[in-house]
Amino acid sequence: MAEFVDGTAFNYEQGQRARKLFAAVVLAALDDAIADDKKYGNGPEQIARWARSRDGREVLSCAGIDPSERVVSGLMEFVSKGIRTSVALSREESERRHALEAAEAA
Repeated sequence: MAEFVDGTAFNYEQGQRARKLFAAVVLAALDDAIADDKKYGNGPEQIARWARSRDGREVLSCAGIDPSERVVSGLMEFVSKGIRTSVALSREESERRHALEAAEAA
């Protein structure tokens, strides 16, 4: 019985690691699209093309993201904002956005 539990826990951990790896691929694709947007002006179209492709849908699914059209439009909106993923995921950027939203609401 203990071997079964250990095996299940190991498989779960491996699955979580794989999901994080694919999430990193999605973040890299977003950064590439943002760079394309700054250089060529076609970043949102690039990320949409990738997310709608077979490989993109597979990567999104493996990352635990439903590859729906709603997700594609969200990715396009994120790229059009032009904020790199490392900055967007930082605490400082999060606090700045919340302060900006609070100021707009007041």
